[in-house]
Amino acid sequence: MTESYQKSAGPLSGIRIIEIDAIGPVPLACAILAGLGADIVRVARKGGGTWGEIGGAVMNRGRARIELDLKDAADRDALLALVDRADALVEGFRPGVMERLGLGPEICLARNPKLVFARVTGWGQDGPLADRAGHDINYIALTGALHAIGAPGAPPTVPLNIIGDYAGGSMFAALGLVSAILSARTTGRGQVVDVAMVDGVASLLGLFHAFLGNGMWRDERGANLLDGAAPFYRCYTCADDGHVAVGALEPQFFAALLDGLGIARDRFVQNDRDDWPAMAEAFAEAFGARSRDEWEAHFAGTDACVTPVLALGEAFDHPANVARDVFVSTGGIDHGAPAPRFSATPGQSGEARSISAAEAIAAWS
Repeated sequence: MTESYQKSAGPLSGIRIIEIDAIGPVPLACAILAGLGADIVRVARKGGGTWGEIGGAVMNRGRARIELDLKDAADRDALLALVDRADALVEGFRPGVMERLGLGPEICLARNPKLVFARVTGWGQDGPLADRAGHDINYIALTGALHAIGAPGAPPTVPLNIIGDYAGGSMFAALGLVSAILSARTTGRGQVVDVAMVDGVASLLGLFHAFLGNGMWRDERGANLLDGAAPFYRCYTCADDGHVAVGALEPQFFAALLDGLGIARDRFVQNDRDDWPAMAEAFAEAFGARSRDEWEAHFAGTDACVTPVLALGEAFDHPANVARDVFVSTGGIDHGAPAPRFSATPGQSGEARSISAAEAIAAWS
């Protein structure tokens, strides 16, 4: 083991993964797995300057980086030497790219039958859109998720690329990798894992499919319990132009909300939609009388489900987040700590580092 190569701690300690540098879901999936202890070598394009460097210290944390030209025979051989020693490989190219490089799953699994070969794309490895370009907004549009987000009578609101790239992509990639590695250790057989963001987002929509199927969901924006139509599940503007988030869905929480706003409990019937316009007006007027931080203090210790809407930078310093160490710092940049948390094998957020291909191969020998 060379001094420049570091072993990780965590529940995935001992699992070896090759990450072919990519944009979108692959870097976050690997950052999450590295934080849980997986030993990951990130293969970057020789000469640098790739899109994969956009996330810098945060998105590339916890992994060793090597540079290879996968069109060069010697560098391909170096990658295949790592394949021989790996539990998994994850890539985010369009279908067929790894095959054209001579590094497709047939070749890799022939060398290492226990290998998990994970392929992360937007549209999947087959189907009419498999070869088409796309981004988070396109994938969530085709699944129906984007249609459901936003105000009535207006175009859908473009969310951060958490839904498609990261929930539908990164998290399902991480789950697929761990599941297939467990299977390989039991059966001795590796496999290809087709991680499509459209598949992941479709799975995430399960509750809303159930609501739609049983008549509990109107297939339109801003018309339902969880999409901002309900006055007790939306955001309000405060006197200082800050905002609070209200999530008082259950009757007892709704009662606590009314008490905190000084509104009589018998004034509104919570789930009577005819009451919602007047209810929303009363809530907006009440919240507009105090600042965001005053409302946070006012509702502290209650179950009214009222929280301040924090800016990204504010969240780092909120006392609740500080007390729980929700955020850590890597390379001088604050970001989320490894999650979930394990009592016996805690994860850690390591630095990104560069090593040679020879060092990586030696470390895995």
